[in-house]
Amino acid sequence: MTSAAVRRTPAEKHEERRRALAESALTTLGELGYARASLREIAANSAFSHGVVHYYFTDKLDLIVTCVRQYKATCVHRYDGVVDEATTPDGLARAFASALVRSVVDEAPMHRLWYDLRAQAMFTDELREAVLAIDATLEEMVWRVVERYADLAGAAPVVGPAAAYGLLDGLFQQALLGHLTARPGALAPLEGEVVRLLPTLVAPVGHHRHAPLAPP
Repeated sequence: MTSAAVRRTPAEKHEERRRALAESALTTLGELGYARASLREIAANSAFSHGVVHYYFTDKLDLIVTCVRQYKATCVHRYDGVVDEATTPDGLARAFASALVRSVVDEAPMHRLWYDLRAQAMFTDELREAVLAIDATLEEMVWRVVERYADLAGAAPVVGPAAAYGLLDGLFQQALLGHLTARPGALAPLEGEVVRLLPTLVAPVGHHRHAPLAPP
């Protein structure tokens, strides 16, 4: 391969630099949240100057959306191995539940930032497109788990993707809040409830299978 074949364009270099800056900002953003973070504060807690950060990101909103997009793009594929390696419905449910608990423990600040951003999108128009796009990828991730569970159980989903996502996301958010506030035993219910919930989302083949409603 020649050097010309691997030479990056200025646009590619610019985007690579943005990704590196966003990665370095994640920890600070997870600690401070949307309202308290500023480009200057983020720069002060990273290896980059305020001028450099401001050059690559037009404002705080641009940086935060980029950060969360990058994080969630990785997050949504974290459970692919769980789905692919499962051989029984119960094994899938337990592995998925365990992975969710680990995610709360290992990456609580990042999840807290996501829920902060999603709430802010109700008030900030500029956030909505990005938040809705990220939310859609998370819904698809949950649906892959539900469909795989149904296949392993010889069953079919009885709810739609939005309902499945809403139920599991609610359990996850409750566990995250309990963990962040140091509530004793906050994570135990998450693992148990996920294992109990998945079987209720499917029914034996031959029963009514959920079909998404056609748009009006």
